[in-house]
Amino acid sequence: MQKFTLHKGLVAPMDRENVDTDAIIPKQFLKSIRKTGFGPNLFDEWRYLDLGEPGQDPATRKPNPDFVLNQPRYKGASVLLARKNFGCGSSREHAPWAIDQYGFRAVIAPSFADIFFNNCFKNGLLPIVLPESAVDLLFNEVLAFPGYELTIDLENQVVVRPQGEAIAFEVQAFRKFCLLNGFDDIGLTLRQSDKIRAFEAERLATKPWLAHTM
Repeated sequence: MQKFTLHKGLVAPMDRENVDTDAIIPKQFLKSIRKTGFGPNLFDEWRYLDLGEPGQDPATRKPNPDFVLNQPRYKGASVLLARKNFGCGSSREHAPWAIDQYGFRAVIAPSFADIFFNNCFKNGLLPIVLPESAVDLLFNEVLAFPGYELTIDLENQVVVRPQGEAIAFEVQAFRKFCLLNGFDDIGLTLRQSDKIRAFEAERLATKPWLAHTM
């Protein structure tokens, strides 16, 4: 999992409440059991005017010119600004995969659905909860100033506006540790690889027949 320490990036505004996971990555793309290739289909039904299917070449699609991510001023955005209850709906882990693989490193919103919020941390995506008044301020600034960027400092738990003002945010200590070090659940387990190997060696020494069982 990619580490998250300090990130500065262009902000894209998703000015809708209650954005659910079926909007983030529609159900037809859940057929894939791979964890890659979902970025081109992020917000697929809003982003394109035609119906998309897995494996379809995005270059053959009809983009919706009115959708925020298709507007030239937000090309290359890596911070998504959203409204309350972002990520509601079904618990599909494909949603944070799609957001991450599009190129976003963080999502800022007044609130998130619980399962989506947890899945973000497990996949290297930082969800930041800020007061609604602060989110309103950021929306106003993003819309007013093309090229608007924010700096996100996870170590110090602040979002820094272009003029230097820092907005503090909370993050649970264990989740912060995992993001700063790039540890997903497998990475955390592999930190104990010496103990795991020692356990397996002792187990086979005392019960050698286990080496020949499935």
